[in-house]
Amino acid sequence: MNTPSFNELEAHEHFAKAINAEVWALLELDRRTAEQAERMVHAVHASCYHWLQVGTPMHRQRAEWLAARVYADLGLGEPALRHARRCLQLTDEHAESMEDFDLAYAQEGMARALAASGELDQARMYREAAESAGGRIADDEDRSIFQGDLTGGDWHGLG
Repeated sequence: MNTPSFNELEAHEHFAKAINAEVWALLELDRRTAEQAERMVHAVHASCYHWLQVGTPMHRQRAEWLAARVYADLGLGEPALRHARRCLQLTDEHAESMEDFDLAYAQEGMARALAASGELDQARMYREAAESAGGRIADDEDRSIFQGDLTGGDWHGLG
């Protein structure tokens, strides 16, 4: 029997990163088949699972954000809200270990989840909070990336 050349924690980290990249590739598609959408949902949960094994609270927060984004992008409000709320909770509970953009993304994720749920008034409030937090991102490149993410994607009727 062959002994693996990696330990379990290294495997979890490898798969968390690799699957996360696959989710992003699927999210960035202009059009997705039903099979690709299903693959994206399964992949985001697999990535979350692996981050739960080896990640910090920051990794878990970002994994929850990505799950919220996937579900919001697919127009599935209830699971998007569940993951967005968990993302906000982790952001609050572990504020000291978050980057300045993590709060902006958590609020953006909640805004998208609410918009996907048809709660446009609440979504607008969170989007405004995300815009405000995004304006306070210190690093120019990080702020620019966030602004691009904030203005992109489907906002489900939120102008």
